Amino acid sequence: MSTIPSLVDSQAGGSFPLRVALVEDQRATRESWCKLISSFPDFSCVCACATAEDALRLVPQAKPHVILMDIFLPCMSGIECTMRLKTVLPKIPIVMLTASDEDEMVFLALQAGANGYLLKRTEPAHLRAALLDVLHGGAPMTSEIARRVIDSFHTKKPIREKSISLTAREEETLLLLTKGYSNKEIAERQNLSIETVRSHLKNVYEKMHVRSRTEAVVNYLSKQKK
Repeated sequence: MSTIPSLVDSQAGGSFPLRVALVEDQRATRESWCKLISSFPDFSCVCACATAEDALRLVPQAKPHVILMDIFLPCMSGIECTMRLKTVLPKIPIVMLTASDEDEMVFLALQAGANGYLLKRTEPAHLRAALLDVLHGGAPMTSEIARRVIDSFHTKKPIREKSISLTAREEETLLLLTKGYSNKEIAERQNLSIETVRSHLKNVYEKMHVRSRTEAVVNYLSKQKK
């Protein structure tokens, strides 16, 4: 029998079942995951949202112990939703549950405040274990994702401390990048062509002396904290 997670001990008096909020836009997937979660003896899916906007409105009211978040949502991304939820529910762990194993998505999610990162092919038993782990204060990740995170620290190069002069449009593009938007979504929000967005990003990378979206975002966010 599993022990009661310390987070729940402090926030909910060790009550069961443990409350899970789910944010997933695909209806069939959402219903399937919600049913699975509620089938666990110590968990209940108390809130299932199809959009980030619904999540920002409904999740705080549901008072979950943990939140499962998809990344690719219809309007606002799951990464931006994670950032916003963390401002109103700072102590509630958020675990990304997504099909995306792209490095840039992993690091953007972690930068946004995610406490774990699981792929949707995770086995039910591993999902339950991950939920318990994050409530104990752990950071559950699919093994291949954890390996990439470790590898990134092994290969990470020092950030050059040179002043960076971005145009207003480049700055806006970079800011949208930190929120997890794809090139297509950035183009739509700025009313630009995808090729123009790519050109702006190329200029950003050159000015920041980085080679990828992930490096640009990590560089940008690290400077904002100084």
